[in-house]
Amino acid sequence: MEHRIVVLGAGYTGAVAAGRLAKRLHHEDVTITLVNPEPDFVERVRLHQIAAGQDLRPRPFGEMFAGTGVELKLGKVTAVDVDRKTVTVTAAAPHGPDREQLEYDTLVYALGSGWDDGGVPGTAAHAHEVSSRPGALRLRDRLAALDAGRPVVVVGGGLTGVEAATEIAEARPDLDVALAARGALGDWLSDKGRAHLRKVVDELGITVHEHTAVDAVEADGVTTADGRTVPAEVTVWTTGFAVHPIARATALEVTDRGRIVVDTTMRSVSHPDVYAVGDAAMAIGPGDKPLRMSCASGVPMAWQAADAIAARLTGAKVPHTSIEYSKQCVSLGRRDGLIQTVTADDRAVDKVMTGRMAARFKELICKGAAWSVAHPTMGLPSRRRRVVRTQTRGHARTQAAA
Repeated sequence: MEHRIVVLGAGYTGAVAAGRLAKRLHHEDVTITLVNPEPDFVERVRLHQIAAGQDLRPRPFGEMFAGTGVELKLGKVTAVDVDRKTVTVTAAAPHGPDREQLEYDTLVYALGSGWDDGGVPGTAAHAHEVSSRPGALRLRDRLAALDAGRPVVVVGGGLTGVEAATEIAEARPDLDVALAARGALGDWLSDKGRAHLRKVVDELGITVHEHTAVDAVEADGVTTADGRTVPAEVTVWTTGFAVHPIARATALEVTDRGRIVVDTTMRSVSHPDVYAVGDAAMAIGPGDKPLRMSCASGVPMAWQAADAIAARLTGAKVPHTSIEYSKQCVSLGRRDGLIQTVTADDRAVDKVMTGRMAARFKELICKGAAWSVAHPTMGLPSRRRRVVRTQTRGHARTQAAA
C-alpha cells in the first residue's frame, strides 16, 4: 500500500516540499500529488516586476518535476475534510466545473496568502494588487494605458509597497507616483537603511505621504483618515495579506486570522496527519515571535516539514531546526537595492548594503529562491529511504500516522 501524500499549493513552499519529499522517499512507497490551479511556477517575489512591464522566463512544473515522481493535479482546492482525509479539487471543463475528491494519508497545506483589502470601502472595486499573477498582469495593462503625468498611488509602506512604488517609478518616470504609508517611511529599517530608502525615493520622484491611513478608495483617488484626498488614476493596494479561507472552514486549530497552528516540525497541533507551511502556518521562531509571512520564512518551513514527514515515515530521527533570519532584501527598481542585516528574530541592526551591489544581491536571492524549487534537496543525502510500515487491525499503516 502506497502512502498518499497530497500537497496543496505550488508556490515556493508547496513546490519545495513536494520536490524534497520526492527526493527523500522511494517512489514505490509513496505517491506525491501536487495540487495547483496553474501549470507554471509563479515567482511571487517578482510580481512587482511583471506589473511594471517586465517579462519573466516561464517555469513549467512539467519540466521542473520531470522524472521526480511528483504528479501535478491542475485545479483549485475548494474543500478540505480533515476528519475524512479528503480534498476536493475543482478544475475547469468544457461542460462545467469538474470536481474530484483526493484521499490522503499525509496532507501538506501550502495554499499561502492573497490580497487583503482590509475591508476599506472602495478597495475591492477600484484598487489593484500585486499578490497574484493575474493581479499583476491587470495592473500591468492599466499602467501601460496611462498617459504621461497621470497620478499613481501605492498604499502600504511595507516591503511590497516600497518595491512596487520604486519599480513603477523607475519603469515609468513620466508618471506621478506617490506612496502612502501608515507610519514613517521604512520604519522597520535601521537608520542607514531608512536614509538610503529616502534617497532613492527622492531620486525617483516619488511623493511620500507618511503617517497616512487611507479610509476609502475611489476611481480617481484615495481619501485619508484626516479627510484629505490624494488624486490617483491608479491605486495599488499593498497593506497586507490574508490567508486562504479554507483552513478556517475545517476542524484544524487555527488562529483568529485563519492560520494553521503548527509545532516546530510544521505539524498541525490538532491533526497530526496535516502539515502546514508558508503563509498558511502560524509557526513560532526565535524570541518566541511568529515567523512573518515571507519567502524567507516559507522555504525553510517547507524543508522542515518535508524532512519531518520523511523521518516519521522511514523511522528516522525527526530533525528540529531553528528557522532564523539574517537579512531583509529589498529591490528598489532594477538598478538599486537595500540589504538590511537583521537579528535572528528579524530586528534591524546598523549594517546595510545599498546601491547596485545590493540590487545584484537581491537578484541572486530571487534566482536562488526559484532554484530551490527545482532543486529542493539542500543538505540532503542522495539516497532515498524506505517507508516503515506497521500493522493495525489487519491493515498496513505507515509510521507517520502512528
